[in-house]
Amino acid sequence: MAVKGVVFDVTSGKEFYGRGAPYNALTGKDSTRGVAKMSLDPADLTHDTTGLTAEELKSLDDIFTRVYKAKYPIVGYTARRILNEDGSPNLDFKPEDQPHFDIKDEF
Repeated sequence: MAVKGVVFDVTSGKEFYGRGAPYNALTGKDSTRGVAKMSLDPADLTHDTTGLTAEELKSLDDIFTRVYKAKYPIVGYTARRILNEDGSPNLDFKPEDQPHFDIKDEF
């Protein structure tokens, strides 16, 4: 699953994210908005953060750091994170600091 353009391997949390599990709807896509809103509504299962409140954005940052980065290995990044809309490289892209993830091996 992806949050904020970062793809996490949530295999170890299959009781939460596996087939038939409560948060399975979040997998297979960038579900940033759904995580921020704590929503499984299909309309919220997107990367788009337009219109989120300051409280929802703070919640997103907290969950991203305290849950996903703390528990699950980073296995990649979405194209939106590493490319600009015109397809050119995003020069501001900075991989997360994860000792088990070597970006050179992934791209």
